Amino acid sequence: MSQHPYQPQEAGRRPENANRARMLISCPDRAGIVAAVSQFLYEQGANIVQSDQYTMDPEGGMFFMRIEFDLQDLERRLPSLQEDFARVSDRFSMRWSVFRAARRKRIALFVSKEDHCLLELLWQWQAGDLDAEISMVVSNHDDMRELVESFGIPYHHIPVTPETKAEAERKQLELTAGSVDLVVLARYMQIISPKFIERFPNRIINIHHSFLPAFVGGKPYQQAYNRGVKLIGATAHYVTEELDGGPIIEQDVQRVSHRENVADLKRIGRHIERTVLARAIKWHVEDRLLVYQNKTVAFV
Repeated sequence: MSQHPYQPQEAGRRPENANRARMLISCPDRAGIVAAVSQFLYEQGANIVQSDQYTMDPEGGMFFMRIEFDLQDLERRLPSLQEDFARVSDRFSMRWSVFRAARRKRIALFVSKEDHCLLELLWQWQAGDLDAEISMVVSNHDDMRELVESFGIPYHHIPVTPETKAEAERKQLELTAGSVDLVVLARYMQIISPKFIERFPNRIINIHHSFLPAFVGGKPYQQAYNRGVKLIGATAHYVTEELDGGPIIEQDVQRVSHRENVADLKRIGRHIERTVLARAIKWHVEDRLLVYQNKTVAFV
């Protein structure tokens, strides 16, 4: 099989990782995969610094691998390495990608009126804990412009109504085309169309409460309170055409009791949402995720 077509464009670079690359591999499991990959990298003069693998079933299942390696003069040598790796990938019917660690992925944050997930990501980015570039914030409201621009990040207000939704999406696609590697729906309260999803396959991450599929519709925390739930949480997932049904990246929960009121549940839920979303984005930008069918393999 051919190399995965997506490669991040020239973005922010980190000189300290100039010679480090990450390879993601998935293929049918069989003997010799690890040996073949390791031997190939050895012959290239690469030094493997981290390697993780997982097999679904040694007898006919799928095999997944993430490997980090250092290679002197990587930028110049990477194209030939990718070309030469075809003899290994063809032998094992691999689907594979190679990413340069020095190239930070560019993120577009989509938000509406709730700011807790946005703030968490801005804080982590400012502190250097999020190894990515936040290229822009796109919102259907103008409420957070001053906040975002105080970080020096471009803010794009694109109102969305039922009548203007198609035009609004056209503008969003124009903004993001060739400019971002990942779209994050940081509590963006609009449904993304199949056309938009097609532009960013497995590169749109959403966050929502973990009550789904229960308590759908409005006021989910009120519904949960009325039912007396004992666990609340959040789910981060890749976006597909199935609403809130894409491959799950990360989840977390917290126990609650009859003592928490609706406001308490919302407060706890916001905290879980922001941490779960930040983890999912961190794993994506560090090339730790492989998608197979409707699941993810997370090497964390």
